[in-house]
Amino acid sequence: MITHVRSHVRTPSVTPPHAIAAAPTKAARQTWIAALMVGLALSLVTVVGADAQDRPASFADLAEAISPAVVNITTSTMIAGRTGPQGIVPDGSPFEDFFDEFGQDGPRRSSALGSGFVISADGYIVTNNHVIEGADEIEIEFFPGADQPAKLLPAVLVGTDPNTDIALLKVEYDTPLSFVSFGDSNGPGARVGDWVMAMGNPLGQGFSVSAGIISARNRSLQGTYDDYIQTDAAINRGNSGGPLFNMNGDVIGVNTAILSPNGGSIGIGFAMSSDVVSNVIDQLEEFGETRRGWLGVRIQDVTVDMIDAIDGLQDARGAMVTDVPAGPAEDAGMESGDIILLFDGIAIEDTRELVQIVGNSPVGKEVPVEILRNGDMVDLTVVLGRRETAETEAFPEDGDTPDEDTPITSNMLGMTLSEITPEMEESLGVEAASGLVIVEVEADSEAETKGLLAGDLITEAGQQKIASIADFEARVEEAQEAGRKSLLLLVRRDGAPRFVAIALE
Repeated sequence: MITHVRSHVRTPSVTPPHAIAAAPTKAARQTWIAALMVGLALSLVTVVGADAQDRPASFADLAEAISPAVVNITTSTMIAGRTGPQGIVPDGSPFEDFFDEFGQDGPRRSSALGSGFVISADGYIVTNNHVIEGADEIEIEFFPGADQPAKLLPAVLVGTDPNTDIALLKVEYDTPLSFVSFGDSNGPGARVGDWVMAMGNPLGQGFSVSAGIISARNRSLQGTYDDYIQTDAAINRGNSGGPLFNMNGDVIGVNTAILSPNGGSIGIGFAMSSDVVSNVIDQLEEFGETRRGWLGVRIQDVTVDMIDAIDGLQDARGAMVTDVPAGPAEDAGMESGDIILLFDGIAIEDTRELVQIVGNSPVGKEVPVEILRNGDMVDLTVVLGRRETAETEAFPEDGDTPDEDTPITSNMLGMTLSEITPEMEESLGVEAASGLVIVEVEADSEAETKGLLAGDLITEAGQQKIASIADFEARVEEAQEAGRKSLLLLVRRDGAPRFVAIALE
């Protein structure tokens, strides 16, 4: 035992300098060094032993306490009938004639399995949208042996949010149900390296528990509002919609996706964070739908190569406004080219952060916004609209592309530019003086590197509107005289704007 060994180790005494009569012998030095090494090793063992004690000896008590609130979800969907052998036998099979002769593949039911968890005594249940999407029937099965219903219960769909892949269900039962609560996914128990436990119905095998740690935070997959916790706790098909618990038994994530080359767990699973889910669930429970705040702008990230081209910009942070249609931002006086640095008192690092903050803000809220405009800081107040009803009206789909027949051209900054001809006016749906059309992009030029294409429309240069080749040349000259190394262009493609910084030659 460590204590027994340590009890026989003596720390070498330190002799005062004035008592030294002679240099220590070689044997004495070796004895002193050996004792010191043993002491250091024992100290390391003590530290490692203390860390090991922090690890849970077992997850059994935690699993037993929270398992009654975890459920299996079974869905069924009626699939329309198909004529002939499609889906039954492959084309060219010797059985193809048999199925042609003896009937059709009629309507049939398809079943799917997933997981979920109860969040209230009156029967509200959280799962993934993709678990119940398109289902005709939804049934809930509770943990076997738990003090919960022993039979399958039908569930009704309260609401869904495809943007975060979250759905809210409701079951009716004559006694209160066991439930779990959401925890803080940004709190002390949700740090990278903290223990977590996943529960659910993997691969239809029934209730199962797995444990691991939080591997990473703030992961984004494909969604606008993504804020995933990455974990190495085993998550497989069928775990979708199940809870990810911290060691206090609070839900800090909803297991949603895995990264896998073979469809099975390889230790890279993703759970949507509870901070996102809880806000969505509150809205689904109250309204049956989401009602997200809407600022009413198109934005893009500020890149390092833009710093030199923008007055007053010190760092590549914030969200640059590329378009301001009719809506809350326009009403507040926001303009294209503004850089949003502060929103509702929160410093904005990039567009993803701004989108999430705006989306989590209530509709109708008055929000202070601080922007950088032409080198000066400007304070605005925006009354947020509702994204679900306003976005499609403000940003309609526009697939028109410009006519490439552009006889009046000029070559600048690796691009052949043209003023808008009457033919282009009709195809673009714009006025002749609304900008310049890129006719050609030189190979290996910076314009090509930045992704500019023939057909793109340049509407601003140096954060000023341009209507002619002369305007563009003037902006280039002004930037060069000011000692700038690049020129900021506002480029539109299929109606969608973005800023691009092009080096001045």
